[in-house]
Amino acid sequence: MLQNALNQAKSYMKEIVLPEDHVVDATAGNGHDTLFLARLVGKNGKVTAFDIQAAAIDATRERLVREQAIHQVTLYHGSHADLSTVVTLPIRAAMFNLGYLPGADRSITTTSDSTWTAILGTLNLLLPGGRTVIVLYHGHESGKRERERVLQQVADLPQEQFQVLHTAFLNQQNSPPELVVIEKKKQPVR
Repeated sequence: MLQNALNQAKSYMKEIVLPEDHVVDATAGNGHDTLFLARLVGKNGKVTAFDIQAAAIDATRERLVREQAIHQVTLYHGSHADLSTVVTLPIRAAMFNLGYLPGADRSITTTSDSTWTAILGTLNLLLPGGRTVIVLYHGHESGKRERERVLQQVADLPQEQFQVLHTAFLNQQNSPPELVVIEKKKQPVR
């Protein structure tokens, strides 16, 4: 059976993230992806997780404490657009789960401007072979605008530096989530 966008995103992370890596969760939400990444990098790795909502940071912290994975995670209560000023070390991977916080105010969403700034920040920090995965939720007006902007911008990334994959279920109703994977090409051996 074909995997949904979120499970595809996790598969692409599992392929490359190693124990002791540094990774980013650009949209902590309720902490599911942050915990997933914390388990991948292990106790000696590092996850930096961002969210603009205090409730999301609190929920993520509670989940990590409960699962004994808080020690390798730094939580940042602020916009993922601040990513390049907060994260200074190279990263193996970054995850974005765009849209609104499940179970919270749906009027508070990620936005195309802050998201694109954050995506560019991850691309500048990615190690060769590293990946940024983006799950696009476009079943609401803000999500539609954000999806359009992200797809336009990633299509213009230089192919000498990046590979970009976009997957979507074309025959499903209700705007199912879509996935974008950006992989930084490995530098040629000389």
